[in-house]
Amino acid sequence: MAEETPFATYPTHGPALGTDELRALSHPLRLRILDELSMYGPLTASGLGERLGESSGSTSYHLRQLERVGLVAEKVGKGNARERWWERRAGSITFPDPADFPAGSADRLAARLLGEEALRAREQAFREFIAQDEDAIGEDWQRVSVVNTINLKLLPEQLHALVTEIDEVVARYIADYRATPSPGARPVQVQLNAFPLARGHEITDSGEAERSAE
Repeated sequence: MAEETPFATYPTHGPALGTDELRALSHPLRLRILDELSMYGPLTASGLGERLGESSGSTSYHLRQLERVGLVAEKVGKGNARERWWERRAGSITFPDPADFPAGSADRLAARLLGEEALRAREQAFREFIAQDEDAIGEDWQRVSVVNTINLKLLPEQLHALVTEIDEVVARYIADYRATPSPGARPVQVQLNAFPLARGHEITDSGEAERSAE
């Protein structure tokens, strides 16, 4: 077993999805359903069908598959026998690293495909925000919405420390507002990607980046 580095995980992230959960999400529509419930809160099968362009029968079937592995549950105290409301399970959902599974295994492929689908969903949400009419969200929301790109030069432990601090701030807002949003609140998505640039090089003692001979 490979030795874990002291900065391998982040404290506020939940345990990675298990094999059963991973396989339940192997259908792209199920991940889209999970995303809709995460972003917008409880919805019915018919409501999900309208939002995703699917039949209520299809969304109902896939909701039951997600319920079977504990990723969604019926919203207690809402709806009736004819119209069930569904919500995503509480807490963070962490996708597994494909490298956690044997090379060439079905689970590694499923984890990779799941990550790619999740990335597409995040990109779509961002593109929908950018593409909407300037007056669609109102002046107050326009002023506070940000699109930032920050470039730094860090060691692995420094990047881990940075993300940990950000996680701690986000965790406070989750605790304060996720379950009890303020009147006038609307769904907000905070996206954070932190990674080494693929075409970057390590900094030498002289303060310059190493580069291969051209």
